[in-house]
Amino acid sequence: MASTFVSLSSSIACSPIPHAKSNPIFQVTRCSTSLKEVEFPSLSETSFSDGKRNKPIRGKKNKNKNNDKALVHTLAETFTYCIHKKQWLKALEFFDILREQPYYEPKEVTYVKLIVLLGKSGQPHCAHQLFDTIKEDGCETTGLYTALIAAYCRNYLIDEAFLVLDKMKNLPHCHPDVSTYSTLIKACVNALKFELVGFLSEDMAERSIMLNTVTQNIVLNSYANAAMFDQIEKLLSFMMESAACKPDVFTMNTVIGAFGKRGEIVMMEKWYERLCNFGVQPETYTFNILIGAYGKKRMYDKMSSVMQQMRKLQCQWTVATYNNVIEAFADVGDVKSMEHTFDQMHEEGIIYKREFI
Repeated sequence: MASTFVSLSSSIACSPIPHAKSNPIFQVTRCSTSLKEVEFPSLSETSFSDGKRNKPIRGKKNKNKNNDKALVHTLAETFTYCIHKKQWLKALEFFDILREQPYYEPKEVTYVKLIVLLGKSGQPHCAHQLFDTIKEDGCETTGLYTALIAAYCRNYLIDEAFLVLDKMKNLPHCHPDVSTYSTLIKACVNALKFELVGFLSEDMAERSIMLNTVTQNIVLNSYANAAMFDQIEKLLSFMMESAACKPDVFTMNTVIGAFGKRGEIVMMEKWYERLCNFGVQPETYTFNILIGAYGKKRMYDKMSSVMQQMRKLQCQWTVATYNNVIEAFADVGDVKSMEHTFDQMHEEGIIYKREFI
């Protein structure tokens, strides 16, 4: 089987994909064991060791057709399993065989899954080859183009992704949507190419496409990682005035986490209060961020106040909560308070980690 995969890999890298459906998408070296024997072991050659075939059972004229349907069903399940296990070489092999079956019908979701898998497996150019063949099957949608863009972006081929975007703009039925732009924006902010984020935002505005809260949170997180606090505040103000992408608890966690990690307590408290007044409800993770930030600054009164607020709001203390408190007491050598907190955690039935001991 190892030789099978080597042959398949080399054919992908060196050979263009045939466009005729009768030919396989990728030249796959077949195993010596027949497909029929793999799928139906009871029909292997050992079943005919006497050199004679069993007589067909009467009243089952459609036996071969039923077997074909069962084969297609089994292949589809195997193909899906290979994708789930991220076995892209095997997935391509079974997909090639699946396309040859008489009952196979092209489905967008199948192609998208395979393109996404190839992107995650570091095979963006292979994904492009597959995409070109997909068009021969008459399946060309915005979702497929977006999947190809995602494959490029995941492998840091942003220029190639923008070429696909430009092509989409000129197609009558595959215009880019919010998912397309969100994928590109995420790639640009991760690559710290913030000028391209502005370009994409303007392009979306011209097409009357509004970014959603999820995408804006991605941008916020990238600004936070780059310590671009001015941009964080600017984007937050925009979100609070927007009707399409209002801030949520993930926005809150990203913002206060960014300021808290860098010891900007005043800014952390400012935006925490503003977002609470805006209607965003904090969660346990939010309070843990505050406790951790206060603990590092040895602001124990505020740390205790947050813990009391958690009790009032019925937010259960977690391992992370106790971890932050114990670390804060350990930093100042307050062994008594540290041991008391540890005992309290144990009494509440919270499983502690070895590093606490």
